[in-house]
Amino acid sequence: MSNETWTYIAIGAAGAISVIAWASLVLVPAVGSFSRVWERAVAVVLSLYVLAAFVLVGLLLGGLFLWYFDEL
Repeated sequence: MSNETWTYIAIGAAGAISVIAWASLVLVPAVGSFSRVWERAVAVVLSLYVLAAFVLVGLLLGGLFLWYFDEL
């Protein structure tokens, strides 16, 4: 396999692990805390905001690393 293929496999695996971690550590406890359907739906929507914040922070840190990579 080429280096590009390995890169795509690593990115896909990291994404899958991240989604599984988010679902098990954020989504399941948020949904399990409520009994009404509308409360669970709101918990899912708010946990998506948490996921978006994690993605944004990861992109910013990765971008900073790449920006200053030659100086490290």
